[in-house]
Amino acid sequence: MGVILTDQGEIEAPARAMVIVAHPDDIDFGMAGTVAALTAAGCHVAYCLATSGEAGGDDLSQTPDELAEVRQAEQTAAAGKVGVSELHWLGHPDGMVVAGLGLRRDIARVIRMSRPDVVLCQTTIPNWDHIYISHPDHLATATAALAAVYPDARNPRAFPELLDEGHKPHSVSEIWLTGTEPNRYIDITDTFECKIAALSEHHSQLAPFDGLADRVWEWCTRTAQAAGLPEGRVAEAYRVVSAG
Repeated sequence: MGVILTDQGEIEAPARAMVIVAHPDDIDFGMAGTVAALTAAGCHVAYCLATSGEAGGDDLSQTPDELAEVRQAEQTAAAGKVGVSELHWLGHPDGMVVAGLGLRRDIARVIRMSRPDVVLCQTTIPNWDHIYISHPDHLATATAALAAVYPDARNPRAFPELLDEGHKPHSVSEIWLTGTEPNRYIDITDTFECKIAALSEHHSQLAPFDGLADRVWEWCTRTAQAAGLPEGRVAEAYRVVSAG
């Protein structure tokens, strides 16, 4: 297995990782540079999306089902730009995600199927300086993801129907959360263009945004500066939590 570059030097990439988010494009704004670095290092990365983004956008000429098909196709194309081909769509209603037992079970099922060492997800904590980060779907999906990691995916008594389906318990070793009090920064300078290529696939969401690459470079530059990385580097930030 290869290595990825962090603010603390090189670390070995996990063998398997899973990114769990609410909507198409959440990954590419928050984590795609890291995902590209992981896959380049030989890590198998899977995506798990709670919704298909069918409530996004103001164009009412498309039905929710038609928009869901578009958003899924865009996310699948974006995933390909960073080396990901395994995507799981849970089909929960966009804009109405609830961190209930149904979502916990669905995420636990996918964790048991893909068996990641590391799970990347959004924060469960609202950030009142960045209201878009604090979309209720983001918070609910992250809350359910953490419960699915511990205790659900590893507990054979949680959701016994998963055992009936043939999905054996699995323990995740670490959780990497975005959007909250980072303690690890991933240098994505070498994979930044992959991140932009992935973001650019979200035509239905991002077509009106001018200067996207410059704006994202500025965001990631500020993150790198917070990490104390050299000038000219860009980064994504995580709160790494042991789940072992």
